[in-house]
Amino acid sequence: MTAITTKLSLFASPRQSAHGLLARFCLAMLATAGFFYVNIIPALVDGLVTGLGFSTADAGSVASSNIYGAAVGALVAVFLAGRTSWRLVCGSLLLLLISVDLLSSFITNADWLIGIRFGHGCIGGLLVGVAYSIFARTESPEKTFGVLLVVQYGLGGLGVMYLPSLVVDFGAPVLFWSLMLFSAVSFCLLLLLPDYPERPPVVNLAGEASPMAWWPLLATLAALFLFQAGNNGPYAVVMGLAKSFQLELDYISRWLGFAAWLGVVGAVLVIVVSSRMRRLVPMSVAMIVTAWATWSLIYSDQPGVFALANCLVGITWAFVVAYLLGMAAEFDTKGRMAALAGFASKMGLATGSLVAAKMVGDEGALSRSYVPMLGVAGAMLVLAWLLAMRPAYLLDRSKFKPRA
Repeated sequence: MTAITTKLSLFASPRQSAHGLLARFCLAMLATAGFFYVNIIPALVDGLVTGLGFSTADAGSVASSNIYGAAVGALVAVFLAGRTSWRLVCGSLLLLLISVDLLSSFITNADWLIGIRFGHGCIGGLLVGVAYSIFARTESPEKTFGVLLVVQYGLGGLGVMYLPSLVVDFGAPVLFWSLMLFSAVSFCLLLLLPDYPERPPVVNLAGEASPMAWWPLLATLAALFLFQAGNNGPYAVVMGLAKSFQLELDYISRWLGFAAWLGVVGAVLVIVVSSRMRRLVPMSVAMIVTAWATWSLIYSDQPGVFALANCLVGITWAFVVAYLLGMAAEFDTKGRMAALAGFASKMGLATGSLVAAKMVGDEGALSRSYVPMLGVAGAMLVLAWLLAMRPAYLLDRSKFKPRA
């Protein structure tokens, strides 16, 4: 094992800055490979319905099992972070992901696919958790998470825009082929990454050096769970929602893809402003806008409202998640809580998509069946904002100290 690790390390460029944009991009691709199916989840759910004839509930269960498996993997990563050769572990997990995606492309039974995608999620979640633990060792972790979301939303926009039509032409397996391709590219980029030592201890709320600040960390994790659940619930069934309001597939795909690309704007804003201004006010505004836009999807019978709401959520979702993940990383110096943040994020995403699919149920063709689900999602987003305010204020006070 040591020999293999040494060979992999030889590929790392000694000239590459561990905190430069290229390194952050490679880390982002590595983490995205374990979780890219979430960024194309509308295409995934709709592709299973149209390509394999699954019900909306079955397709939602496949997506949810994938994410719940990722949550299990992310939880395991909490205990592995800092204790293994992360480069070797990540390379092995990428190869396993490719193998499971290949197997998934041959499965047409919903029950079997639910089980297989749970296993895929466990592998991918472990990969993401280990990658997040390395994110926490970079300077300004929120910038690295910002780059992550640029990658996820940029490529996710392409997936949401083109995969539904590709499913019509080539069938549901094309969904898994795209995931295999992404993992293969990420494996190549893994070889370019340098080593990452642990960061020095953070300053505790009481003023002394400490490896952990517990209660604001827990509040941040709870906010992250609720924010992801409140966003991913409507997102998982948004194509069915739009169809129930008699919107055309081309219109739906085009605006969902455009909204995903606008998520890049939110992620870039985090990269640009995080080191220059306090996070409490912009993050609060973004979370409130997200809740308002989610509720406004009730009026998706007006195409302009549907397009505007998704575009706003695309921007604010990326903006807030980058900050919340970065906050969790800053409350811990060893990277393990960044992996735990990945667990909280995935549990939120899985719970949101599962609850939304169950609430819509077999009445998914009726526009009124989506109204209670949107109300619950909006309430989750407001509660997430209330939980995140105090931890954000504490970090702002620590980072932007008044000059003597």
